[in-house]
Amino acid sequence: MRKIILDLAISLDGFIEGPNGEIDWLLGDEDVDFGDIINDILIGIDAIFYGRISYDLWGNYQPDENAGAKLKEAYKSLHSKKKYVFSTTKRYENGVTTIDSNIKENVEQILQEPGENIWLYGGGKLTTTFINLGLIDVYRLAVHPVLLGSGKPLFQNIKQRVGLKLVDITKSSGGVVLLNYEANNGKTVK
Repeated sequence: MRKIILDLAISLDGFIEGPNGEIDWLLGDEDVDFGDIINDILIGIDAIFYGRISYDLWGNYQPDENAGAKLKEAYKSLHSKKKYVFSTTKRYENGVTTIDSNIKENVEQILQEPGENIWLYGGGKLTTTFINLGLIDVYRLAVHPVLLGSGKPLFQNIKQRVGLKLVDITKSSGGVVLLNYEANNGKTVK
């Protein structure tokens, strides 16, 4: 069965954005091309779940004309995936499926369809909803070595304990640590 994979950058103190929505704290790594990062995320992915705000900001983003070929190809691949946007205030067209109610039922139906895994690109609110509904199978968090002190936290309003099993840790020369966890269906991890 398909899996839902949360793959996000996070500060060491748990924020996905600074207090004014800034993401300038995300560290680049001289040894890694951002196009490679996107391509790595997309391995085994054929669909993306977006929150409305995330989709409006990034769902059709194109790198500028001076960007490298690898980055442009990565965004082309990203935009070729099936897109689902969770929104009660806006409807989308051009091949985008809008989900405005019955999230758990709709997601479970999508998971039963043939295909590869699904990237939860979300945003804080949608991620919280998915956590509380027990819908996330894999948590891949790129922890950046910065303390923001305030901003938009990734984990807030979680209604129940979620057990996770550490699968892999990878660190970059720039200090970013990629933590890869599998959800343990709410059971305590030993």
